[in-house]
Amino acid sequence: MVGAREQIARAIVAGWEAGRRGESPLVCPYPATSILRTAWIRGYARARSIAVEQDGE
Repeated sequence: MVGAREQIARAIVAGWEAGRRGESPLVCPYPATSILRTAWIRGYARARSIAVEQDGE
């Protein structure tokens, strides 16, 4: 059984990977009421901010 911390870490990584691939944030697999959605979006936003910084160099 996976603990809550591991689930959150996995959601962050999954969001980061989606952001790095340039996918739409609408592909998030978690429902709006889930804390995992918040974690996924955090990872996604981090990846997209890195991509924007690299593009702006």
